[in-house]
Amino acid sequence: MKYFPCAKINLGLNIVEKRPDGYHNLETVFFPIDIHDELDVRLSEKEGCNLELVGVKQLCSPEQNLVVKAYNLLSERYHLPGIDVTLTKNIPSQAGMGGGSSDGAYMIRALNEVCALNMTVEEMQQVAAKLGADCAFFITSETAYAEGIGDILSHTDFENKPLFEDCWLMLIKPDVAVSTKEAYAGIMPRKPSVNCRDVVATMPINEWKANLTNDFENSIFPKLPILKTVKEAMYEAGAVYASMSGSGSTIYGIFPNKIDKHAALKNNKISQYANQYYFKII
Repeated sequence: MKYFPCAKINLGLNIVEKRPDGYHNLETVFFPIDIHDELDVRLSEKEGCNLELVGVKQLCSPEQNLVVKAYNLLSERYHLPGIDVTLTKNIPSQAGMGGGSSDGAYMIRALNEVCALNMTVEEMQQVAAKLGADCAFFITSETAYAEGIGDILSHTDFENKPLFEDCWLMLIKPDVAVSTKEAYAGIMPRKPSVNCRDVVATMPINEWKANLTNDFENSIFPKLPILKTVKEAMYEAGAVYASMSGSGSTIYGIFPNKIDKHAALKNNKISQYANQYYFKII
């Protein structure tokens, strides 16, 4: 069976405190976007999880891939058959778009269906949280406010409320990478003056620029000024809001209509980048 793990962007991201265990508590809004990997899951006569990766070089050993980790984690609770998996990558890595986390979460969803495990959404989220901080979000892939390390989710503020109407999203992923360790190195935890949930849920988009922040920009932009340049170019090209996504090296911009999307391509600071995606936000 085929599954299509989606990407996400962060609408605001604030690091509010450091925890005794060395991790950080954060506040962010996860928003799913229409860029997908492809996960083809099949029963196999071979034991274990046999992973084939398509579309990208293997960045880690198969045992470290979150798809395989998801299988191994569930195999501690259930007797699982052998599984063949073909993972076709379209979501860029180290981009702050949650590609690996989404793959792991969708593998849990796939195994729950293919192996008839009868896990509830809450049970799948509990397993996913053991894979990574933002994995639980991808079990439902619905807009959510996240707290803790990204695993405490609330959907109520965004139910039945369209966040965007007639907007276009542009994403640019320059050929630079941001490590999580590097991103956190320059962070000074603090509570924002306005919670990102309240900004996204109650303020019009044209007020986000002054109120919705990603704390990682303060630590990453001085080290990778190209990201700041791209963000500024988004605004020059007509974006009503632009930001770094997560702790990765993707900059996204929200444009008010299709005309502005095409006008943005005429900006030389933007048009030089090959890794661009455009689609209508519904």
